[in-house]
Amino acid sequence: MEATQRGNITGKRVLRSVMNAIVGKEQVVLRVFLAILARGHILIEDIPGVGKTTLAIAFSKALNLEYNRVQFTPDVLPSDVTGFSVYNKDTGAMDYTPGAVLCNLFLADELNRATSRTQSALLEAMEEGQVTVDGTSHIIPQPFIVIATQNPVGAAGTQLLPDSQMDRFMVRLSLGYPGHADELSLLKRKQSTTLLDLVEPVVTHDELVQMCNEVDNVHIEPEILNYIVTLINKTRNHPDLALGASPRATIALANISRAAAYLQGRDYVIPNDIIPLFVDTLAHRLVLRPGADHENITAAKTLNNILNSVKQLKI
Repeated sequence: MEATQRGNITGKRVLRSVMNAIVGKEQVVLRVFLAILARGHILIEDIPGVGKTTLAIAFSKALNLEYNRVQFTPDVLPSDVTGFSVYNKDTGAMDYTPGAVLCNLFLADELNRATSRTQSALLEAMEEGQVTVDGTSHIIPQPFIVIATQNPVGAAGTQLLPDSQMDRFMVRLSLGYPGHADELSLLKRKQSTTLLDLVEPVVTHDELVQMCNEVDNVHIEPEILNYIVTLINKTRNHPDLALGASPRATIALANISRAAAYLQGRDYVIPNDIIPLFVDTLAHRLVLRPGADHENITAAKTLNNILNSVKQLKI
């Protein structure tokens, strides 16, 4: 219990630091932090200029993470991401030059503007924490988080992310426009300083790794595990869905629920840790049946109907 209470206090300090740069988006900031603690990757789908890049940089500063960014365009090559080998005439060997992905926090900005080949270069890194170049595997430093962004408007020059890559993101989030008061506060802050200058480091690299390990140890009772699996199975048999959630989604929902419990100072998961995260963790993994979009059916609405159809545990 002492570890989770310490995590609760430290987590609040991290969130306050990041919120100095991101005004009025507490729930989005919280979910990004939960995914980081659960060792997951984040997809932010939103219009330009709402703070997606600022959010990623703010977390890299608050958590003392080595940060790299690639602005994806059609001419970005897989080797720009994974690295490449160069012949060394002095030794006669091939020397590896690390790519941008070998860091703690990798911002894949406008990932959907990359070619399919370049997008696929991230798959091994996101799933296995390594990249393979010329038959040799190179381990990526831990913790390793990908924050990818994509613009849902302006489809010229974009490539839809394949389902296999969408499934590797723990959550999909959207910042949206700020409210009137929040935007006014944003303008006032920027008059005196750069917003990212207000973000202060809160934890060291080793402290973050310890927090992630403590999240791994948060307990989930068998009844709660059964509740999670029941919800997931409902997506696989729903008439409005052509493709339900994968076992990877089941693991992701359990892990991010552990992180939610941890930040609230508990060493065990309750249903109220799961329910608020259900849609953000699953909606991007589902495929609607043909014609569903013409009937005003969305993945989010379907998931909310599933939540209402499953009896909630009283724990």
